Amino acid sequence: MENGGLTKNQFEATGDLLIRYGLVLVIGWIGAMKFTSYEAHGIEPMVAHSPVMGWMYQFLSVQTFSNLLGIVEIAIAGLIALRPLSPKLSSIGSASAVLMFLTTLSFLFSTPGWEPSLGGFPALSALPGQFLLKDVVLLGAAVSTFGEAARNSNRRESFGRVKWITNASQISPRPPRSGAKE
Repeated sequence: MENGGLTKNQFEATGDLLIRYGLVLVIGWIGAMKFTSYEAHGIEPMVAHSPVMGWMYQFLSVQTFSNLLGIVEIAIAGLIALRPLSPKLSSIGSASAVLMFLTTLSFLFSTPGWEPSLGGFPALSALPGQFLLKDVVLLGAAVSTFGEAARNSNRRESFGRVKWITNASQISPRPPRSGAKE
């Protein structure tokens, strides 16, 4: 199927690259911000209310916890970015991102965030509600990059020769959707 000179596969390959490296950019950038006092104190209320993470403030300062989280986030971004070198490492990074976004999405339920002036549920306050809602899309991107990298991680990996993806035919096709026409 042609569409302005680009085939459906070229659109999908471009979308896949944008999803993967957009995810790398967002996670890496947010991770780097964790080293600032502004970000450390910005996440403090969400972490403090979390049954999963709140206990860490009993033995770590707000900034130390934020710094450690920043290291983890930058490592996750780096692993996802390694897809051309190692699909296996990239799948580990994407799986870690899935866990990270599931954790941050849990803040929607543990941090007070329903806007009472708008009648409460389902009206989300700007922080943490609307701020965290974007993580649904980031979770989807992480699941997508995990699926692609995991599907290709069984292929023989060569660190000596990097084969960059230059066109859609180099990416394993997505499995056909049930009921979809080929």
